[in-house]
Amino acid sequence: MAAAFDLAFDPWDPAFLADPYPAYAELRAQGRVHYYAPTNQWLVPHHADVSALLRDRRLGRTYQHRFTHEEFGRTPPPPEQEPFHTLNDHGMLDLEPPDHTRIRRLVSKAFTPRTVERLKPYVRGLADELAAALAEAGGGDLLKDVAEPLPVAVIAEMLGIPESDRAPLRPWSADICGMYELNPSEETAAKAVRASVEFSDYLRELIAARRKEPGDDLVSGLIAAHDEGDRLTEQEMISTAVLLLNAGHEATVNATVNGWYALFRNPAQLELLRADHSLIPSAVEELMRYDTPLQLFERWVLDEIELAGTTIPRGAEVALLFGSANHDPTVFENPSALDLGRPDNPHISFSAGIHYCIGAPLARIELAASMGALLERAPTLRLAAEPERKPNFVIRGLEGLAVEVG
Repeated sequence: MAAAFDLAFDPWDPAFLADPYPAYAELRAQGRVHYYAPTNQWLVPHHADVSALLRDRRLGRTYQHRFTHEEFGRTPPPPEQEPFHTLNDHGMLDLEPPDHTRIRRLVSKAFTPRTVERLKPYVRGLADELAAALAEAGGGDLLKDVAEPLPVAVIAEMLGIPESDRAPLRPWSADICGMYELNPSEETAAKAVRASVEFSDYLRELIAARRKEPGDDLVSGLIAAHDEGDRLTEQEMISTAVLLLNAGHEATVNATVNGWYALFRNPAQLELLRADHSLIPSAVEELMRYDTPLQLFERWVLDEIELAGTTIPRGAEVALLFGSANHDPTVFENPSALDLGRPDNPHISFSAGIHYCIGAPLARIELAASMGALLERAPTLRLAAEPERKPNFVIRGLEGLAVEVG
């Protein structure tokens, strides 16, 4: 075991944020697990270990189904953060069985493959419209003009949120997701609390309206979903809707801009894609691997585990480094190279195990649709200016991506 803070791993260093992958290579070379004092976490950088621990029931996204905060050696969150934690803690991403099993089963009754398939024409039509507008304008900000509006509109359409109500969705989501970064500040927490209250209040009203007048949308489906008399509570519906919006667009937005930035820096690969659009499905997978939109996923150690001769005690937290796992040379040949035709690509950008991303099929449809539309409508798309990275580590993205057409 190496002391990670002696290595190049520094999630607050702009140079690290610009390109964390060399630091990950160092972490992997130094060992399979590293204690990192600044966040009081055990870093796990290898693909095999990350993949196995995502499926290991001795670890959990929460511990509160088995222990109190005090029994687990943790300090309860401050009372003023209660609205955020109520919202977060009733979503299936942060629950463990039996609650997770029950909620995921009920949500799956509404969020079906048929529901996703039915959205395809809407996704493709909107992607084409956005790409055409960008091309007609001669360029713009790929983030604001295509990457953001597409998945936000798709999730809003799926949930049944009217177009006139959609403006606050992205800001609410960004403020809530700030809490998923390492050691969030008090200001970040205050923003997340405010967004949690406002978003929850809005959804409470929407649910009440759909109870009176159900529609052909996911909120109506969540209200109707039942299994042997079991139903989702109102809080579970609210938390599910927020989770679907947050998880359902954050990764897609960042995968889109990270992906196009990677293509601009690898012109030979971009030319291959322009010449052969049948590469789009494998390109989507490779771009998700190459610059992973969610770099880290945390798990609590519910029962002591041993990893590579190191005992990690109950009450500890492990940080599973998705970005590092996706660049592990024991799994990916020449991992630092972008290869849009990579034949074997077991990346873990959508997680694994019981918390595998329920929205992965929809994300793939969105990413393929926006890529295809941009290749068709803006075949000469190019980078207009070097982008700035967001000062985030866990959710990896850009502040914007200025592009030109023609």
